[in-house]
Amino acid sequence: MQRVPFAVAVARRRFFATIQQRNPKTGQVFKEYQAMTDEEVSGIVTTSNKAFQTWRGVSPKGRAQALSALADLLRSRADEAADLMCKEMGKPVAQGKAEVNKCAYLVDWYAENGAAFLANSPVKPLPGFKTCFVTYQPIGVILSVMPWNFPFWQAIRMAVPCLLAGNAVVLKHASNCQGSALMIEDILRSAPGIPENLFRTLVIPSGQVNAVLENPLVQGVALTGSTYAGQTVAGKAGSLLKKCVVELGGSDGYAILEDADIELAANAVVDGRMVNTGQSCIGPKRVIVHKAIRKEFEQKVVERLATKKYGTDYGPLVNAAAREEITGMIDATVAAGAKVLAGGTGVAAPEGDCGECFVAPTVLSGVTPDMVVFKEEAFGPVIPIIEAESDEHAVELANQSEFGLGAGVFTRDLAKGTEIAVSEMVAGMCFVNDFCKSDPSLPFGGTKTSGLGRECAQFGMLEWTNIKTIAVKG
Repeated sequence: MQRVPFAVAVARRRFFATIQQRNPKTGQVFKEYQAMTDEEVSGIVTTSNKAFQTWRGVSPKGRAQALSALADLLRSRADEAADLMCKEMGKPVAQGKAEVNKCAYLVDWYAENGAAFLANSPVKPLPGFKTCFVTYQPIGVILSVMPWNFPFWQAIRMAVPCLLAGNAVVLKHASNCQGSALMIEDILRSAPGIPENLFRTLVIPSGQVNAVLENPLVQGVALTGSTYAGQTVAGKAGSLLKKCVVELGGSDGYAILEDADIELAANAVVDGRMVNTGQSCIGPKRVIVHKAIRKEFEQKVVERLATKKYGTDYGPLVNAAAREEITGMIDATVAAGAKVLAGGTGVAAPEGDCGECFVAPTVLSGVTPDMVVFKEEAFGPVIPIIEAESDEHAVELANQSEFGLGAGVFTRDLAKGTEIAVSEMVAGMCFVNDFCKSDPSLPFGGTKTSGLGRECAQFGMLEWTNIKTIAVKG
């Protein structure tokens, strides 16, 4: 994911920075926060550890019952949260509300299913032993370093299974989403049955992350961010022998095979790419189409894209730097020989938008593997279309990336599509005849430079446990 570089500064340095919140639609600063000092952060970690000592003694069913209250609390504040996300990072209000409701759905899912994942797992006893089993124990305070693109979903997706496993969480959110982070803390604080300080927000810049990780009470870190951020934080965690789960960038390749339902594929590509104005880890970022159907597919994509409305289906990018990066990638790709079928960098911002962060949804044809939008992750509303000589060539091109988060295959032959998804696509997830989606029931994560570990489902919860073997000889 192309995000602002994650600079790790000298450990234990004091920061007294003011963190500004700037509305990407208007360009105006609407809120300022004073960063916490290292001493304040250390105090929060200490109180979170005390809450953990209490919480770990609650049964998994008791934790699930306490956390279940979050669902209604989130739904009751969905409008407020959506308005805040719109101001902080430009998400259309309707999409922000849907994001919060999805968080509530995740809470409901884990409240219903999560406790069972923590039940002891019997194994065949060793010779001479009465019983052997595996138990799943919480590990302590976990640092959560989350990005701006889904301010509620990313934080809740990490926190709920981690808390249900019996841990405490301290959240370092993206600097432009401090309001969202503090609202999440407030919602958790208001839930009956959850100890005070079990979940806390750290209002700090990235340079203080090292000091938090070095705190002996912090037992692990989850990060969603850029490859550089993941390498930096994972390297630090590794040097301290602390648990680390990192979900990084993606440049998902979608193979549109010769027998694909062209309209279905085109609609899915556009709908998937326009999620969050293209600022999503998963999404059809490289669309590889069999040459026999490419022209018709491109026409359908342009037609579908024309139905998308500013303010509802997409909005501004997160900041001016993101706009500069995406427009630079588009211009470089066009200069290298690609053709603009829709959008482009010369489209003016809609009325009411300051234009500092606006990029028109763009379709590029004639993209080749040597062009920048193929080689790098384009974190914005850009659909690059690449022609493949054959179905096999389409799969080969889809895998031709340093990333391996999501992938897609479109074909009318479901058996063939499933076999390609299972055996040939190199990714942490692959959808057949639809774009990739995240859901609490599905493990989420990637391979290659797209990350380490998994979120969601039982896999995401058990990442934050000590998987302990018990053997009783009798």
